[in-house]
Amino acid sequence: VQLVESGGGLVQPGGSLRLSCAASGFTFSTSWMYWFRQAPGKEREGVARIATGSGNTYYADSVKGRFVISRDNAKNTVYLALSNLQSADTAMYYCVIWNRGVAAKWGQGTQVTVS
Repeated sequence: VQLVESGGGLVQPGGSLRLSCAASGFTFSTSWMYWFRQAPGKEREGVARIATGSGNTYYADSVKGRFVISRDNAKNTVYLALSNLQSADTAMYYCVIWNRGVAAKWGQGTQVTVS
């Protein structure tokens, strides 16, 4: 099982990024996926979740209206589009397999820095 995140980087406040998570080694199409983030000295925060169907999504209040989670089951990839980024969004972003309310597997993360 492997999750490989990409797309992070340095962006100015108000800017946008799109994170990608390429999945392999498991049945992606039947797996719920989650994006978490963790900033230095802060607790890990679940920011967006998507069920097997793209119509069932969840967003943390801190990102609602600015972030959009999506998935392409044909490409075994989940995405997180980040817009109107703020300094508070600076964190390492992780892709996670979400299995019955538990994080089953974490990716290595991709860094987003807003400055």
